[in-house]
Amino acid sequence: MNQDYIKPDNWSIIEEGFDASRVKSSESLFSIGNGAMGQRANFEESYSGKTFQGSYIAGVYYPDKTRVGWWKNGYPQYFAKVLNAPNWIGIDIEINGEQLDLATCAEVKNFRRELNMKEGVYSRSFEATLQNGTQVGVNVKRFLSLDLDELGVINYEVKALNQDAKIVFKPYVDAGITNEDTNWDDKFWDILEIKNKQNSGFIVSRTLKTNFTACTFMHNTFVANGKISNVNPTNIEKSETKTQFSYEFAVTEGKTIAIQKLGGYTVSTNHDENQLIKASQDVIDKGLELGYEKLLQNQIEAWAKIWEMSDITIDEDVKAQQGIRFNIFHLNQTYLGKDSRLNIGPKGFTGEKYGGSTYWDTEAYCIPFYMATKDQNVARSLLEYRYNHLEKAIENAQDNLGFKNGAALYPMVTMNGEECHNEWEITHEEIHRNGAIAFAIFNYYRYTGDYSYIPEKGLEVLIGIARFWHQRATFSTAKNQYVILGVTGPNEYENNVNNNWYTNYIAKWCINYAIENINKIETEYPSDYTRILNKVKLSATEISEMKKVADNMYFPYSEEHDVYLQQDGFLDKELITVANLDKSQRPINQKWSWDRILRSPYIKQADTLQGFYFFEDHFTKEQLEKHFDFYEPFTVHESSLSPCVHSIQAAVLGRMEQAYTFYLRTSRLDLDDYNKEVHEGLHITSMAGTWMSIVEGFGGMRVKNNQLHFEPKIPKEWNAYSFKVNFRNAIVKVEVNHQETKVSVEGNQEIDVVVNGKSQLVKSY
Repeated sequence: MNQDYIKPDNWSIIEEGFDASRVKSSESLFSIGNGAMGQRANFEESYSGKTFQGSYIAGVYYPDKTRVGWWKNGYPQYFAKVLNAPNWIGIDIEINGEQLDLATCAEVKNFRRELNMKEGVYSRSFEATLQNGTQVGVNVKRFLSLDLDELGVINYEVKALNQDAKIVFKPYVDAGITNEDTNWDDKFWDILEIKNKQNSGFIVSRTLKTNFTACTFMHNTFVANGKISNVNPTNIEKSETKTQFSYEFAVTEGKTIAIQKLGGYTVSTNHDENQLIKASQDVIDKGLELGYEKLLQNQIEAWAKIWEMSDITIDEDVKAQQGIRFNIFHLNQTYLGKDSRLNIGPKGFTGEKYGGSTYWDTEAYCIPFYMATKDQNVARSLLEYRYNHLEKAIENAQDNLGFKNGAALYPMVTMNGEECHNEWEITHEEIHRNGAIAFAIFNYYRYTGDYSYIPEKGLEVLIGIARFWHQRATFSTAKNQYVILGVTGPNEYENNVNNNWYTNYIAKWCINYAIENINKIETEYPSDYTRILNKVKLSATEISEMKKVADNMYFPYSEEHDVYLQQDGFLDKELITVANLDKSQRPINQKWSWDRILRSPYIKQADTLQGFYFFEDHFTKEQLEKHFDFYEPFTVHESSLSPCVHSIQAAVLGRMEQAYTFYLRTSRLDLDDYNKEVHEGLHITSMAGTWMSIVEGFGGMRVKNNQLHFEPKIPKEWNAYSFKVNFRNAIVKVEVNHQETKVSVEGNQEIDVVVNGKSQLVKSY
């Protein structure tokens, strides 16, 4: 049974009624971010119930020493922790001498929270009766500014409902925080300075080992009877880890008092570390100059610009509409492309699991979304992120695998180019990630038409990856072909298998794609060709040997089923389909031993079908259908990356009911908590797959021969849908209903597109 407490709404995520068992899940779902920082939806006031406190600063991490029972050579030295940062949102509140705490109140009524995705504002309201009999109404708004991305804003109103009340607000900054996810319970932050100045508080702290320095700040003003009141604190408490101000108010029955708290972070990655308090004061001054209402208005306008390009509309299916907007909203909260040093972490700013900022998810799933909904430079900067880490990838292959001559293995998980994933089966066997990085270069050029990246930077990455596959393959005398042994494919429910079809296929493709671009650059960019080959010392002999591996790659195949086998031993398993698996055993990753999972036929996510998704043009629709029918019945979809690929392929096959079911699953994976883990944080990178399942699945968007192609289909549950894509600087809008498809272009441009096989010149109207 999936959770079902989020109210259906086109533009908002809404929870009504207070239920302590839902608090941690809602803290994930109602998380906010602005690309530079983010936080879970923790209560501002004190809460003694179960909670997962979490505030995060983009790019700030800690190398938590790897902890394993049995050390193997090549294990990464650390697992990068997305660090819980000092907390600036806290406001303890005393009412007639009693602390406001929803866990201990005598009664909580009319509790409601809403994440307004259209405006980028999180709000919460409730009426509480305290043990002392005082009744208050609380109304809170919070947002993280997109324009001033070091600034967050809270407006916290308290109304005395049944009697006069002495209300004490105690806003604070607390650097005495711990990570939910830690190997050794290490201390992650050293506190360097705590400073108070009038109504502002500052804590400067530095991470151990990585030496990121951050100033966490707050500034407090009050609004009484609609007027800003500059009140000085009645008391200031300062401890080793915290600074807290007290403000007392006598509030008559029926009246309201509000604190407006500004807070956030300035970080040494963007400022001189000795000037962080000054930088924080500058942010506060800008915020005060604008004022709460103007800051809120600017936030609404900034989100309106994002939605203008990235929104997808769905008519007559509120849950589907809410799902896609939730996904698009969180992608934009996590990464906006402003800072090329950053990337897209699997949990974004919503939790700490999967420590690290970059997985292969970025290249396989996120780049298409950012290419089509932003300027192409955003996607290009994601490619450059990997180019900047090429030397580290070469060191990884050399030091951990004994490879030579510039072979590059990109990390499974990274913060700075170093591998920091500490499961052997993933770190050293799930090598298909190298292929996704090469595929992203191909995909970027195919979509944008910008070839310049490849001679400037991309070819060096492609050569490093091709060298890796060349050296990782083994010649089998028995098969008289090259094999790739001891791998984990995208299906992580099989470890240390031989000849994972997807891995072998993408290895062959990577080598051929690298050689194709070497030849093109030799002819068309001779100076780049000379520079690159001198730098990487690539010879004609090595190219020839690589080609031999690609041309003679082995692919496991079943004559009986007429399908490529996921790996050599797949048919040796007891092939019981998911339909015949007892539902009480799901999800198997929470019910079964790992040994039992590895011996089972169950597939965590698209594996062979991932190859059919990437390389659709290499296969016929009949081949896709055969492989889909063979593998999908064994797929448990216990990876967030699974439903979107299957939705796209079901749409290609015209199986709209199945495509729609998979779409709902990917779009509402977290909202409905399919995998029973939303309390740990959201699945940010798979959210880009949700976008793909509409644009590439239902919309049938492809790029062929430098032209946009669409083969739109529409689920019977919808009246219509629409989306926009930025294709080579032309903003193309696609509107689909059950009768027709309408394609238009914004501005004075015109573009040739192909709709259902027919070419048409599209103009604005």
